[in-house]
Amino acid sequence: VHLVESGGGLVQPGGSLRLSCAASGFTFSNYPMRWVRQAPGKGLEWVSSIISGGRITTYTDSVKGRFTISRDDAKNTMYLQMNSLKPEDTAVYYCARGSEAPGGQGTQVTVSS
Repeated sequence: VHLVESGGGLVQPGGSLRLSCAASGFTFSNYPMRWVRQAPGKGLEWVSSIISGGRITTYTDSVKGRFTISRDDAKNTMYLQMNSLKPEDTAVYYCARGSEAPGGQGTQVTVSS
């Protein structure tokens, strides 16, 4: 299993970013996927999940209405569109397969003016 996150950066409050998670080493379309994040000094927090096929998505309450998870099985890639970003969204974002622990390097998202 190889997962590579990208798309993070520094953005002002209210701004947007689109994260990507490129997957390889397994049959991506067969697995649910999720995004988690880790803010400075805190533990991992689940952000969003998407089932195999993408018909069902779930979100933690703090990002509902602002973040959208999606996947492109033809490209073995999952996305997280993040709009109306807030300073409290600042974290390293990781993607993970199913309920497994994230294994990638993550991508840093910093929301600050």
